[in-house]
Amino acid sequence: MALADRIKRFLNSPQGRKARARAERAARDPRTQAKVRGILARVRGRR
Repeated sequence: MALADRIKRFLNSPQGRKARARAERAARDPRTQAKVRGILARVRGRR
């Protein structure tokens, strides 16, 4: 089974839906957004 198929099956399962909802909530959180911006700034600065 291809990796993409396994991911699709997981995302359509009840556990996958919960994980996706948790990730969407985290993405909307301003603190999480600030953390991601800081990490990206550090990674971009290393080049």
